Amino acid sequence: MFDVIIIGGGVIGAHVARNLSRYDLKVGVLERATDVCEFTSKANSGIVHSGLDAVPGSLKAKYNLRGNAMMASTCEQLDVPFRRNGSMILCFGPEEEAGLKELYDQGLANGVEGLRILSGDEARALEPNLTNQVHKAILAPTGGIVDPFKLTLMAAEVAAKNGVRFLFRTEVQRVVRKEDHYLLETRGGTFQTKTVVNAAGVYADVFHNQVSATPLSITPRKGEYCLFDKEVGDLVDRTLFQLPTAFGKGVVVTPTVEGNLLIGPTAYDIENKEDTSTTVEGLKYVVEKAKKSVQKVPMHAVITAFAGLRATEKHKDFVLGEVADAPGFFDAAGIESPGLTAAPAIGEDLAKWVAAKLNAKVKATYAWTNKAIPDFEKAPVDQKAKWIDADKDYGQIVCRCELVTLAQIKEAIRRPLGATTIDGVKRRTRAGSGRCQGGFCSPRILEILSKELHKDPREIAKFGEQSTYLVGLDKELLG
Repeated sequence: MFDVIIIGGGVIGAHVARNLSRYDLKVGVLERATDVCEFTSKANSGIVHSGLDAVPGSLKAKYNLRGNAMMASTCEQLDVPFRRNGSMILCFGPEEEAGLKELYDQGLANGVEGLRILSGDEARALEPNLTNQVHKAILAPTGGIVDPFKLTLMAAEVAAKNGVRFLFRTEVQRVVRKEDHYLLETRGGTFQTKTVVNAAGVYADVFHNQVSATPLSITPRKGEYCLFDKEVGDLVDRTLFQLPTAFGKGVVVTPTVEGNLLIGPTAYDIENKEDTSTTVEGLKYVVEKAKKSVQKVPMHAVITAFAGLRATEKHKDFVLGEVADAPGFFDAAGIESPGLTAAPAIGEDLAKWVAAKLNAKVKATYAWTNKAIPDFEKAPVDQKAKWIDADKDYGQIVCRCELVTLAQIKEAIRRPLGATTIDGVKRRTRAGSGRCQGGFCSPRILEILSKELHKDPREIAKFGEQSTYLVGLDKELLG
């Protein structure tokens, strides 16, 4: 029997797991995908929100502000890329001034520090590529950008080092409440646990409603994005928002922490909790909205597009804590934006609540920090030479666009919770993330995965079990 099972290996599940791993508890994470961060947390803008647009007194406001304050130290502990680049919220005419002032006052009420209202000219002095349509702006210097996958992975690795058991390809199908424990029925068998942390994203309402008479209702909200090559990553320095609407924070233009440019998302509700397709209409909308914020959106430099789903609960706030009529069942539901920002704070509190429920004690020793795979591309020449002298695999470049070496890819596969798919390698090392989007390096990475994992190359997938590349060997097919 487990003491705690966490449903979901996204950014919330990973940070709950990291914090719970400090305690003398048997903890498991059940994840239906082949890797951490495969769903909502993956298709994310990577923005660390300042906290000015959350409703004062809401859980979103509370955990946004705390998570923002924790982000720099959390990323330092986990060796995750983070930059406090600041953000701007733009308005485009006198008719929007009242809305901008209301947002500014809300930010002050939430305790966001350093807010200023700028004229259009003051804003353009800081961001020269803003359009002349920009009338005024709020400057929020505490905003930032982070790598969503690494923020998830590096926390999960710490949890794994401390004994948390991650079970991938283990989709939870039903939660059954017993007198003093829960049974989690999965396609990989049935698991018994004293407590449950429900961090299942768009499916969190399904599991909550299986154990509670007070229903939750989560609607998937689709967001579509365009990602641009690093050659245009300096179009803006800060994250640029437009005034938020009932459907979210509007279309954003932002640098990424890796040096790309990102625009998006759309925001519309759908019924299908699996639909992450992109649409011509959605991407056209994103581009047209972005053109209102910045001059000359560099469409020649688009390298990919993607979509993700946000878990929007009908009451528009996070749902956190032990369910009143299901003792031992803890929700982390409705975690849409600013969920990424809030993750370190949510993980800390949920772990404390679960540990208190179980009267758990903190271990005498445990891992708390992590160290990332070395970044060969950004290293000085003398450091590159030292790495190559120590390990000749650093001298073999596999991904030309991002300058990723064989040594880095091998480490990505061999680490705790190591990569088992092409996309798993991509997100850990950025091999395949560049201009050619893996057109050059994917076959080589497939070969490396096959050898490292001792698998038939026909079993190696892009991201899931149904996304294999090879259907057979030439000699067999021709024969």
